[in-house]
Amino acid sequence: MVPTRLDGKRVLLTQSDEFMGPALTEVFGACGAKVIADPRALDQDPTLPATIVREAGRVDVLLIHLALPAPDTTVGEISDAEWRSVFAHLVDPMPRLVCAVLPQMRERSSGRILVMGSAAALRGQKRTGTYSAARGAQLAYVQSAALELVQHGIQINAIAQNFVVNPTYYGPHVQANAKFQERLRREVPLGRLVSGEEDALFAAYLCSDAAACFVGQIFPVSGGWVNR
Repeated sequence: MVPTRLDGKRVLLTQSDEFMGPALTEVFGACGAKVIADPRALDQDPTLPATIVREAGRVDVLLIHLALPAPDTTVGEISDAEWRSVFAHLVDPMPRLVCAVLPQMRERSSGRILVMGSAAALRGQKRTGTYSAARGAQLAYVQSAALELVQHGIQINAIAQNFVVNPTYYGPHVQANAKFQERLRREVPLGRLVSGEEDALFAAYLCSDAAACFVGQIFPVSGGWVNR
């Protein structure tokens, strides 16, 4: 198999210090990309996404990578403040980033956008109503936006992941928990967590020239926890 190469590609990665950020930075760099990693959260200043894109210069690949710890709230206790905060972190920045990068990608008639989303949007879980709704909105946006963007040579797709090693959701303290290990054996056919490197390598492939046929696709990466 020919290894994935991203030589000469300029990749903008948002919220780079959290979630899959460290793994994506390392793997995309190893594949030859120039990674412009911005660590700032995008929930407060609506002008920040455009600023980040402008500061990055040429962007061949945009990794929309947004995260926050999932609230553990019962459906009857979800507050307006919680709902608004989660959507401000995970959903509101998406169209701002796309609108900011679109002119340059459209001018070149090429570009890749990959959303690092969650399989929580594809399988119900208790006490995750706000988080799952926001992650679901991300995937719905991808499927709709893709039909317009492809007309300009731009492809947008998403990875919907769960049970992947990362510091935000599955850090060492979670992995060491006996109840979590029991859940892993019970719910994940793979029998282990997907490594950060495995997930990031798949992301790199989706951003490579070899993956030019995907339009608005949602790819679960969850060790079989979801398979659609």
